[in-house]
Amino acid sequence: MIQVVLPAHLRTLAGVSGAVAVEAVGQATQCSVIDAIEASYPMLAGTIRDRATKRRRAFVRFFACGEDLSHESPDSPLPDAVAAGREPLLIIGAIAGG
Repeated sequence: MIQVVLPAHLRTLAGVSGAVAVEAVGQATQCSVIDAIEASYPMLAGTIRDRATKRRRAFVRFFACGEDLSHESPDSPLPDAVAAGREPLLIIGAIAGG
């Protein structure tokens, strides 16, 4: 099971507290993990990525094992520690302003 830490507003929307555990179909990638999140928590569909294009929302970032994975291909394999459930995938709402 892959552990995913969601931002507070998405945890509230999904009605969960803490990390969520999902099972990715096939290889563990950003895309397969988000597919699993949206299947388990349909109310989150379209909040992490655009429904039509499947591209990451501009103010959402992905981190794992101390690395920013936001600009990696959505089909790139996640680090082994994430795929094995030893480290979480962090989905973070970016902060912007002036």
